[in-house]
Amino acid sequence: MTMYRSRSQALGGAPRGRGGRPMQRVPIGPRRKAISALIVGALLAAISLGFFWPGVASYDSVVQYQQVLTGEFDDWHPPAMARLWALAHMAGWHGQAPMFVLQMLLYWTGLSLFAGALARRRQAIPALLVLLLGLWPPLLGWQIAALKDAQMAGALVAAAGVASWWRLDGRRLPLWAAALVLLLLGYATLVRFNAAFATVPLAFGLLGGLRWDRPLFHAVLVLATTAAIVGALTPINQRLLQAKPSGVERSLPLFDLAGIAHHAGPDAVPLVPARLWRRAEARGCLTPILWDPIGDERACGYIVDTMQRAAPGAKLRDAWLRAIATHPIAYARHRIAHWNSEMRFWMPATMPGTGPLARSEPNALGLGSPDKRVIGFEKTGYTLATSAAGAPILWFALALGVLYCSWPPRDGAGGVAVTLALSAIITELAFGVIGVASDYRYHCWSMLAAGLAMLAASGTRVSPRRALLAALGVAIVAGLVTIARFTLPPALPPI
Repeated sequence: MTMYRSRSQALGGAPRGRGGRPMQRVPIGPRRKAISALIVGALLAAISLGFFWPGVASYDSVVQYQQVLTGEFDDWHPPAMARLWALAHMAGWHGQAPMFVLQMLLYWTGLSLFAGALARRRQAIPALLVLLLGLWPPLLGWQIAALKDAQMAGALVAAAGVASWWRLDGRRLPLWAAALVLLLLGYATLVRFNAAFATVPLAFGLLGGLRWDRPLFHAVLVLATTAAIVGALTPINQRLLQAKPSGVERSLPLFDLAGIAHHAGPDAVPLVPARLWRRAEARGCLTPILWDPIGDERACGYIVDTMQRAAPGAKLRDAWLRAIATHPIAYARHRIAHWNSEMRFWMPATMPGTGPLARSEPNALGLGSPDKRVIGFEKTGYTLATSAAGAPILWFALALGVLYCSWPPRDGAGGVAVTLALSAIITELAFGVIGVASDYRYHCWSMLAAGLAMLAASGTRVSPRRALLAALGVAIVAGLVTIARFTLPPALPPI
């Protein structure tokens, strides 16, 4: 809808100026539309901060805040986030509120800039949809939790918004903006061990480091850079940020070895006696949903204890690689089953780790909860997250569709769309190899990236045939997910 300005208007007549002459209607320009989008985004940020104040502290938040209070950090939880939280605490701002404010401001700043850039391109409806995407309960509901996942999502959305202010129009970023984008991507990389799968494609694509006419070369470059960054995270956390080793890197080998034993039989992993594997199998500890039961002392913790005694240090890694090489089919079945669980594809509606949370974990550290008014919003978020519309696999299919329709990108908007789609796709595919749990919060960035990619692509020329095929693919995935939701029994919570 086109809006107009005038200083006066006669009842029932056209706007008139001095002498009663009709005034010329002046449409609101692109810059004013962009400013309007920024103002609306700022209002939504203020409303969100007030409505959900002071944010939610999950179990992980409580553990990390204990580290803030004691000054002793380990690398199970991101020390970069804990160090930043400690600075706020030293400044007299206690509780989870500082991290809640940071991630919410980053989140809404990025979305507002993205919407403003679209509005400036005369794409009013996509700009509005960007802000509505930010309000979608499964995403906003998890963004209120003071967690590394919300910190990562906020930093990545902010980086995408800043860069897209120029990149949607095909312009280069000013030096200061490029530095800010790199800072945000760097922080996001430090707060989650798998964030590099999202941040490296963004860094290359948003900063203009990719040439779309050489896809194979740049694919190798992106993967090599990602591997290098992932390998450097442990030294950075333990030496530069002075975090104590927690053994978090052992969770993946332990989870995979348990999965191989489940699919290939108890004799496939001789680190643990067959009778203990059979006992764990009978108790339901060997689940593709998450690794926690085998690490829980009250459930099947004896599995982890036995493996750690039999293969301390690097010996566990060697046993893990040897088991994969010896039983590749069992390993593949285990990883496929886990990825299906992560993506909530052929899975029931009810699964553990869906959330979002409305109350903080009970604690004696002064970490409070939002008012009870947020319960209805979070329940809506849970309902939508368990539906087909909230399944990460559906948004993954959407990102694939955007990549198919927009490749190769012909303009700035197409480049942004492809970059965001690649970030979402690579992040989700990585869970098939390194994922150890199926929590819904892990997918918030990928879902946001897929939605923003589609809205960026809405202003580009797309082949009708490609668009139809992409829509058909998304519809097929949605249909399969819907069937699964109505036919499969609820997934049992971990023991």
